[in-house]
Amino acid sequence: MMPTSYLWLLPLLPFAGFLLNGTLGRKLPRTLVTAIALLFTAVPAALVAWLWAGMKAAGAPESISVVGSRWIAITGFHVDFAFSVDHLTLIMLAVVTGVGFLIHLYSAGYMAHEEGYWRFFAYLNLFMFFMTVLVLADSFLLLFVGWEGVGLASYLLIGFYFRKDSAANAGKKAFIVNRIGDFGFLLAMFLLVQHFGSLTFSHVFSAIAANPDWHGGVLTAIALLLVVGAAGKSAQIPLYVWLPDAMEGPTPVSALIHAATMVTAGIYMVARCHTLFDRSPYALGVVAIIGAATAIFAASIGMVQHDIKRVLAYSTVSQLGYMFLACGVGAYTAGVFHLMTHAFFKALLFLGAGSVIHALSGEQDMRKMGGLRTRIPVTFWTMTMGVVAIAGIPPLAGFFSKDEILYQAFISPNPLGKLLWLVGVVTAGMTSFYMFRLWFKTFFGESRFDEHAAAGHGHDDHASHGHGGVHESPAIMTGPLAILALLSIVGGFVGVPAVLGGHNEIEHFLAPVFSSGAEAATTAGSTGLEAGLAVVSVLVALLGLGVAYSFYYRKPGTAASLASKAPALYSLVLEKYRIDELYNAVLITPLLMLTRIVLGALVDTGLVNGFGALSGGTVRSFSFLSRRMQSGNLRSYAGWLALGAAAVLVFMVFGRFWAH
Repeated sequence: MMPTSYLWLLPLLPFAGFLLNGTLGRKLPRTLVTAIALLFTAVPAALVAWLWAGMKAAGAPESISVVGSRWIAITGFHVDFAFSVDHLTLIMLAVVTGVGFLIHLYSAGYMAHEEGYWRFFAYLNLFMFFMTVLVLADSFLLLFVGWEGVGLASYLLIGFYFRKDSAANAGKKAFIVNRIGDFGFLLAMFLLVQHFGSLTFSHVFSAIAANPDWHGGVLTAIALLLVVGAAGKSAQIPLYVWLPDAMEGPTPVSALIHAATMVTAGIYMVARCHTLFDRSPYALGVVAIIGAATAIFAASIGMVQHDIKRVLAYSTVSQLGYMFLACGVGAYTAGVFHLMTHAFFKALLFLGAGSVIHALSGEQDMRKMGGLRTRIPVTFWTMTMGVVAIAGIPPLAGFFSKDEILYQAFISPNPLGKLLWLVGVVTAGMTSFYMFRLWFKTFFGESRFDEHAAAGHGHDDHASHGHGGVHESPAIMTGPLAILALLSIVGGFVGVPAVLGGHNEIEHFLAPVFSSGAEAATTAGSTGLEAGLAVVSVLVALLGLGVAYSFYYRKPGTAASLASKAPALYSLVLEKYRIDELYNAVLITPLLMLTRIVLGALVDTGLVNGFGALSGGTVRSFSFLSRRMQSGNLRSYAGWLALGAAAVLVFMVFGRFWAH
């Protein structure tokens, strides 16, 4: 029996956890706060597993819908508050609830000594509520509610250390940049209402499917506006700038929101709307180009960063670019596959980085690390699995999903397919290089950290709890690392292609969702070609490993020597191509000047203050006359009476004259 009647519990349970911890958490013991937060995320994960088993049962429908009630009803337009589950939804729910629970569990150890412990878990539960609403939504409007909600939760969690200006500013930056993307999403919904009269997925997509001659035009406009929204949420060029700064939040936040779940919402939305995008080759081309450009651009920045979390942040932007690239060439299954495997190994890498930071009392600079593999062995071995997985080295998960994207890009009908493949392959080599660079600098070589400072033992906020030197994280933190490491090893086996002896189970699983259009057109290809391209991608990944080994292990001074020979270029990349400064100069500063002139001087000072002054002056004038009339002087009263009588006579005489 499928637990469809319990579908509403998936978002409601985390919301209940948010309400309990958010209202009572300050007065509750930490153990109870932890129990509430974990229970209200563990049960949804169990329900998703039950739902998965039910939908896999013989005779089960490929999708189910649960309608709560009529939400909006006006003449000619209505939207139901409804949830829908298909195979794509199941994968997203499994990632959100499964990885989400593991990160909640890890957070109980990582945040154990933090102020605002109850507030942190309340925000995490709130995020889980909005993310499940986003995934379960049966309409663009309800998806947009979840879309905005995860943005709110992200703002709260990035700015968790609100006493730090950098954290508060990062939260505001994320919120504002995402509003730009959300404006595009809103415009897309307006066009959908105008041309389809509905915001329900099934109505819009069935109308498109029923009219095979609909191509381009308004469909392209809607698709491109949705791309603007996806670029904001999934940190693509030009709206990627918020995600690296979001690392100011606690490390578990980076793992949950900015690696595994929220930032994949844009990819999920594009995949969900594949029927619409398939009718606009131009929009798909834009998605592919944005994805490829973002992938290689962010990877180049990640190659020179020194902050361990910032390397992973730019890696996330780059990997999201891969997913965009997959969707842009119509390989939606490959994009979703990489979304899933990336959630495993990137959550692992962020949590592993958190374990390193935890061991070093908040130190995040890799130049002050080294030699940690024997000091924190569990963290070392689990992170190693994550590094090998993201580098695309077989047989770990990242190889299968990334290789599928590269292969589908190569054989796609897109005129730029071969170029997109080349960009993807180069990015794969860069990814391998900067991840093994992180691995060597953190765990190998001489110890460069301050043993005295490490004795304080804290993390992001540089708290000090006096645990006495560098040592391994507690089991409540290493347990989730081990589970994610295992998933990073075996997670790719669901997508082993036929050329490697597999059956690509995830492709068959998602076939009911992506059964037509560009997805079907990209699945056919040569077995020999696929094997050859796989060999190329592995060799490139090994080349990245070899270069990192040479630069940071065998000859540690090589990278610094090369940087000194091209200081201008190195400085440019290290400073992230100064894109933030460019935005400030070209967009933000002129906009602020315009608002100060137009809104400040003209509207505020001129219109608002002027209208206020005029209103006040008018009232004062009438009050002056009123005071003169009520002076208490009999002569004054007689004069006003005479003036009034004269006015009445004038009105009667001239009024009769005007009437004729």
